[in-house]
Amino acid sequence: MEGRRSPLRNRDFRLVAGSVGVSALGDWVAIIALGLYIQGTTNSGLAVAGLWICLFGPSVLVAGHAGLLADRFETTRLLAAISLTGSAVAAALAFATATGAVLALTALLGVVFAISQPAEFSLIPLLAGKRIQEANGHVETSRYIGFALGPVIGGFLYAAGGLELSMIADAATFLAVGIGALTLRVRRPPGAAASEASPRARDGISYLFRDWVLALAMVVAFTSLLFMSAVWVGEIFFVTDVLDMGDTAYGVFGSTWTAGMAAGALLISPRVAAGAVAGVGLAAVAVQGLGLALPALWLSFGFFLACAFMGGLAHGIKNVMFRTLIHVRVPERLHGRASATYNGIRNSAELGAFAAGGVLVSAIGARGTLAYAGGLSALAGLLGLLVLLRRNRGWVPSGPIGVPTETEAEAAYPVGSTAA
Repeated sequence: MEGRRSPLRNRDFRLVAGSVGVSALGDWVAIIALGLYIQGTTNSGLAVAGLWICLFGPSVLVAGHAGLLADRFETTRLLAAISLTGSAVAAALAFATATGAVLALTALLGVVFAISQPAEFSLIPLLAGKRIQEANGHVETSRYIGFALGPVIGGFLYAAGGLELSMIADAATFLAVGIGALTLRVRRPPGAAASEASPRARDGISYLFRDWVLALAMVVAFTSLLFMSAVWVGEIFFVTDVLDMGDTAYGVFGSTWTAGMAAGALLISPRVAAGAVAGVGLAAVAVQGLGLALPALWLSFGFFLACAFMGGLAHGIKNVMFRTLIHVRVPERLHGRASATYNGIRNSAELGAFAAGGVLVSAIGARGTLAYAGGLSALAGLLGLLVLLRRNRGWVPSGPIGVPTETEAEAAYPVGSTAA
């Protein structure tokens, strides 16, 4: 009967999923407020770029060590401690005025992000049982709600009270997550990781890339995101200059994409067959890229929104499939390090892509950026799917959905396995 129960009936799961949404909301309140503050006080593009590097760079630079913390310490207590630390850093940012101090504290906030995300990721399998796809769908949907509300609330708070009010609100979200973590009943003891002869920060990336299916998924995720994130830079110019629409239209596009992500994660992902996780994830990457590229072929705002919903739908499915793939193919003792590595791969692609996007828009225009970068993102997913099918000489299931034990993981997914 336990396998038939929705994860939402589990109190701890609701707390963790809700915490992910609250974290995402607070993150975007901070991102909007900090970006507006640095732009307004320095009027320097380099300073704004430095802000993004400070915020997202730690997820790349300390990925392995952040994941090792999640595997070496009891996870709920680690999540509580790092969230309360984040609350203190955000509160300090509320009263910082010098650009150097703001950037330094933002880097500390980036370290908090880098540690808290793998801690949350590692708790999901313990609370979901065999319904890991459904659980990841709920978690991702909660995250997308935070993504949708955070920028709006962040802009409103900054207009009303500047950086001080915005960062106090962000500190409150960290505090809420920390208190929620302290009330969790579930425990993820460090036993397995602590008993390793010489646990290493790089074990996460080592495991991800020695399992060829996970390695394929990570390469496709990095490549597709590198091109996809470059498109985001061109989207605003495409809407305002090419389609000749206003700022509101750009907001409608963002909301449509986010609504598609939520629909894909919540409604479609749980219905994907257990044996199709890797294949569907790679196919979703291809569809996601097409959702970005196709509007360049037919200049219609209605068609643009239809493609945005399609691309967002595939984006939501892809995120759930790839996270589920890591949950079921990586032993539990490595979940923190594997999750942190995945975050590092994604953030490194995005950091490079934002700079490349500006160059592309200047060189080939917004329409060309959508066509080429979106198309190459779709091609990465298609090639990944073809490699998967050719390597298997047909369709081979991804494996059972559930939390593998250490011995089951090694038996089911040995190094060099051809499971899809």
